[in-house]
Amino acid sequence: MSVDPLAWLTSLEGVPSAYAATRDGIDVMLRDRGLRRTSPEMTGESLLRGAHASAVLEGSGSTLEEVRAGEGDAIAMDTVRLSSSMLGLAPLIKTSPLQAIARLHAVVGAGSVGAESLGRPRDAASADRLRGIAELLLAPTDAPALLLAAVVHADLATAAPFTSHNGIVARAVERLVLVAKGVDAKSLVVPEAGHLALRAEYESNLRGYRDGKQRGVHAWVLYAAEAYVAGAEASPLRRPSA
Repeated sequence: MSVDPLAWLTSLEGVPSAYAATRDGIDVMLRDRGLRRTSPEMTGESLLRGAHASAVLEGSGSTLEEVRAGEGDAIAMDTVRLSSSMLGLAPLIKTSPLQAIARLHAVVGAGSVGAESLGRPRDAASADRLRGIAELLLAPTDAPALLLAAVVHADLATAAPFTSHNGIVARAVERLVLVAKGVDAKSLVVPEAGHLALRAEYESNLRGYRDGKQRGVHAWVLYAAEAYVAGAEASPLRRPSA
């Protein structure tokens, strides 16, 4: 019998209740405020907001209005380019996650990263970390999909397996997991905006996660549940575009 790699996390204090409440809140929003009103345009708006937030977290100085007008800086344009094609990789993240992650980096890095580095890990250690993340995505687990998305996000962001754009890739994979696992099939939640709204906590908890100790991992997963709530609040279902 295979061991559930996330079982230990679901036994930590506060984690089951936090993720159950967060999932319930997302489900209520999507069911009661969205199903009759969703459209491809709403998904596109969610992706645009996410691209902007992810770019800012990566160091962009562009505003959402500039990004919407196609006038953002290079980092913002990288994230927008990725957002336009990333949802097509949702099925692949379930079956061939290494290929999906490599493709995400190849798309976001095009034009600013040498062709020899696109989609390729920096070194052997980075390749090992990517394989471990892929194994986690493929492993059977009873843990909530939101928890899996949070752990994979932190693993990728802290491992930094590529020469660039690691945070952007990590946040893109997080969104794809939520889509692929059926939490948010139309990608209307904006997890990137949730992290931006809680930026100080986001960055400090990633540092704690990087340390690899249980306390840091525990803090990260509790933080991530709060960030998903903020990401739901940033959805175009709740905040129509101006």
